[in-house]
Amino acid sequence: MRRPSKNSNHKLSADSQRLATLAQAIIQAASRLEERNWERQLDTLLRKLLKGNHQDVVDAALDHLFKLESAAYDALMECAEAASESCQVEQDGTSYDALLVAIPILAWTRFTIASGPIATDMVSTLSAHLHAHVLAPDTKMAMAPNLFSIDQLPRSHAETFALTQRMAVAALKDSALKQLAQPAETAPFLADTRYLLVVVIAATGEPLFRWQASANLVERDEALSQWNTQAMPTITRLLTGCGIELLLPEAYFVACREGDKQIRPASIRAAVHYLTYTLGVEPHELHAIIGSFGEESAEARVDEYRISFARTENFEVIYGIVWPLYGQEDEEELQYRDMDIPVDPVISADVERKSPIEEILALLEECGITNVKRHAELFAMEFCDDCGAPLFPDMEAELVHAEMPEDAPTGSTHLH
Repeated sequence: MRRPSKNSNHKLSADSQRLATLAQAIIQAASRLEERNWERQLDTLLRKLLKGNHQDVVDAALDHLFKLESAAYDALMECAEAASESCQVEQDGTSYDALLVAIPILAWTRFTIASGPIATDMVSTLSAHLHAHVLAPDTKMAMAPNLFSIDQLPRSHAETFALTQRMAVAALKDSALKQLAQPAETAPFLADTRYLLVVVIAATGEPLFRWQASANLVERDEALSQWNTQAMPTITRLLTGCGIELLLPEAYFVACREGDKQIRPASIRAAVHYLTYTLGVEPHELHAIIGSFGEESAEARVDEYRISFARTENFEVIYGIVWPLYGQEDEEELQYRDMDIPVDPVISADVERKSPIEEILALLEECGITNVKRHAELFAMEFCDDCGAPLFPDMEAELVHAEMPEDAPTGSTHLH
């Protein structure tokens, strides 16, 4: 999940202050017992707030801690994610643990990446493969009958909480879930992630996944291999004309972050392939321009890279993609920026990877892009006022709208 806004100056409500205090208590705990006690109190308050759809209270506490104490911010974010993607349900006196699971599907194409309703027979087939190869034997599950784009997923902890609760009840009662009545529109990227959503339940304390049941982590890799083998034919029918890679089904927030991270290399490859095919040029006739982007702060932290593509004949930006940073990557990039490195680096795929920027450079070289310009300054996170699209750096370090030439064949107009 992206960082919350850091612009709020409002006084904290009592519940927001309580959330912040409990998160700070967790990181200051001197024993595991004390830490668990604080966590239980925080979980109880979070579930009460999320059930009442008080996302603003949670966001205010996160904003406050982001400025004040990063470790406490991380603790509250982790607890908020756990409270929204998991719950307990009861039936006939038995208590069950429920977990919202996301199944990322990486897809790339020159055409359209599908999303939306899934036929009942496909839901049944995918559910059977998931239960046979990924989930623990004594679990129940319910799969949402939709293939989700990122724009169609829950946008907050409160929305995730509501979805988890609804799907958990369906899994418990073995009832079918309804398709989304009006799924949100999704932008036509050339490389993007699609998601299947599942809730899995097991008697409280019992394993949810196959590798838990066997206490053998090697089974994680085996589960992914079997899922790829068995589910791929059905996924291919859902995503006709796409290159596809299936990732391991995992807890919702972890899986979504992993999907976002893993789609980044495919985005560069898809961009170069599309541009060379559409414009009838060779990769060496394209120029890549890399800019570092972030919020204004004393640390000058990099939140994402934006990569512009231009033809060497006029250097007008014709396409752009965004490479967001996650987890510790932004801190690693901050250290990397302090090193004495050239603005126009020599690309070498043989060097040890030390940062995302080196991965970007190696991918560009792999795709045949040898003309690379990297700007030294940190750009503000600017977007087009009219359409909301991100602005990309040109050769002169001006932020511009990426526009394909007027004579280019029509087709997909966005890149991830």
